[in-house]
Formats: sequence, structure tokens, C-alpha cells
Amino acid sequence: MNVSPDPLTVAAVGGAPQESTSRAAHVDAAGLRWFVFALFFIFGGITSLNDVVIPKLKGLFTLTNGEVMLVQTAFFAAYFLFSLPAAVLVRRAGYMRGAAIGLLLMAAGCLLFIPASAAGIFAAFLAAWIMSQLEKRPMAVYGLPARGAFGKQFWLGCLFGFCEICALMALISAFGGYSFGSLAEHGGAIAKWALFWAVFFIIVGLFEEFLFRGYSLYTLADGVGFWPAALLLAGMFGWVHKHNSGEDWIGVAGVVFVGLFWSFTLKRTGSLWFALGMHAAFDFGETFLFSVPDSGMIFPGHLSNATLHGPNWLTGGTPGPEASVFDFLILAVFFFLFDRLYPARHAQRYVPPAN
Repeated sequence: MNVSPDPLTVAAVGGAPQESTSRAAHVDAAGLRWFVFALFFIFGGITSLNDVVIPKLKGLFTLTNGEVMLVQTAFFAAYFLFSLPAAVLVRRAGYMRGAAIGLLLMAAGCLLFIPASAAGIFAAFLAAWIMSQLEKRPMAVYGLPARGAFGKQFWLGCLFGFCEICALMALISAFGGYSFGSLAEHGGAIAKWALFWAVFFIIVGLFEEFLFRGYSLYTLADGVGFWPAALLLAGMFGWVHKHNSGEDWIGVAGVVFVGLFWSFTLKRTGSLWFALGMHAAFDFGETFLFSVPDSGMIFPGHLSNATLHGPNWLTGGTPGPEASVFDFLILAVFFFLFDRLYPARHAQRYVPPAN
């Protein structure tokens, strides 16, 4: 029969009793306790904001009471749906990194309220992603390939948009229709508003381009042909802008015309990145740099106290310079230039792999 040695006997022979090495060392991390304590109130505060934001969303998106209740349901269902993925993330990244990633995702979600308040079309991306899974296609075929994100075509589009608004305002000014005025912002406020509007119009351009020339154009073109689909969606693009305060039918015609040009760039490049860059740069120049109406709207935080004066055919009237006759001429020149930059090529449709 085997008998376990007595620890006291072992000590008497010459060995002292040893504390178990399997016991984890105790770490007193006071900073970590305060961090977790702060997280409790941060996450709780975000949850409490639902009661403040939901009434605003109800009016903004014309939600019914039943749809409003679904907001809370979706919010708390997310805890259930993401609990296991979050556990895997914490296990791999650690508690501190996991908490940091969670906070960053929350911050990104809050920032997305900016385009949501302007367009309210988050559903376009979700619907396109769902359909891409059902149709077994990558999202890239809908015009926004990840490899081209903010690459050469995007910056070329920014150059076109910047040249368009600069040439347009120069022509209007040459005919006595524009005055820059005095500075409306000074010092650090100029940089702050410039950054804000740059980010804002990139996001707005992203949503509008994908909504009217992304999945919808790809799918509709498959049934009726590219240009009939592009014309229909450009008309819808203009109709949406008609609801802006100060917009008129000449301004809508300008929106439709530029929508057709951006469809043309999509057909020639297979990507929306050029259109996105041009869209964002033109709106940035119109709203901030030259401080004139953008589709009938004048936003705060513009660079100067600019004024437009003269006949509507010159200045564009209440919609702004995009309804000027000169903008139609500039866009016609852009059609010619882009045709030379990107000659016509045979379009290849994406074919899903056979099962």
C-alpha cells in the first residue's frame, strides 16, 4: 500500500512546505477597476440615449409607434446576437483590447447618425449585402470594390469636382454674378468646419452614389439595359432633390444631368469611386469654399459671407450654381474628356460560380 508523505515529515528531512505553484499570482490593478467602473456608466449612458434619440428619429423618419418599439427591440436583441462573437473577440484580443474595440464601434455608430439624418438610407447597404449573399455575388460588383477604395479614381474624381466648381464660380464671377464677401469663420474654426464638411460630403456622396448607382442600377440594368436604367434612376435622383427647400426644376435638371454623367463614369470604369470623389469635392466647394447654396440649401459653417447676384441663368437662382447654364456646359465638356480618358470597353457581367 502506498502512503503519501506527510508534509511535516518532508520539512523535517530538510524541505520546507512549498506553496502550490498552480495558484495564480494576485495582481492589484486599481486602474483596471476604475476603467471597468467607467465602462459601466459609458455603456449605460449609451443605452439611456435611446429614450432621447427615438422621439427625434420618429419625426425624422416618420415612424409609427410599432416601428419605434422595434428600435428598442433591435437594440437589446443585439446584445443577444453578438454575445458569442463578442466572447470570441475578448478571448482572442483580451479584455482591455475588447473593451477598446467595443468603444470604437460605438463611436462609429454614433458618427453614422450624421449621414442618417441627411439621407436615411442605411437600408440600401444592408439590402444590397443580403441580396449579394442570395445571388452569390461579391459586393464589389455593385460599384464599390474595396481594392479601389479612396485610390486613383477617387482622387481623380475629386480633381474633376474641384475643377468643376472652380471653373463654374470663375465664370459666374466674370459675368458679375458672384462676390466672395468677408470671412465668416476665422482661425481654428476654418480648419474645424473644413474637416467637418469634407467628411460629411464623403459620407453623403457614398450613400447617394450607392443608392442610385449601386445595387439598384446593376440590377435594373440587367433587365432593361444600362442607359434606360441610368436615366430612370437619374430622374429619381433629381426628384429626391426637388424636396430640398429652394430647389426648382432647373436645379432638378442639373441634378439629373450630373447623375447621368456619374452613370457614364461607372459604365466606363466599373466603379463608383470616381463619382464619389467628384460628388464630394463639388459639394464641399459649393458649400464651404465658395459658400453658396447647394441644391437650394445654405448650410452653416461656410468660409465667407458670399452673395450671388444677377439673372437666374447665370447664378442658378435659389438652387445655387449647379442650376447655372455654365454648369451644364462644363458637364458636357466633362463627358467629352472622360470619353477620351476611359474609352469604351466591352462590359463583362459577373457570373456566380456554379454549385
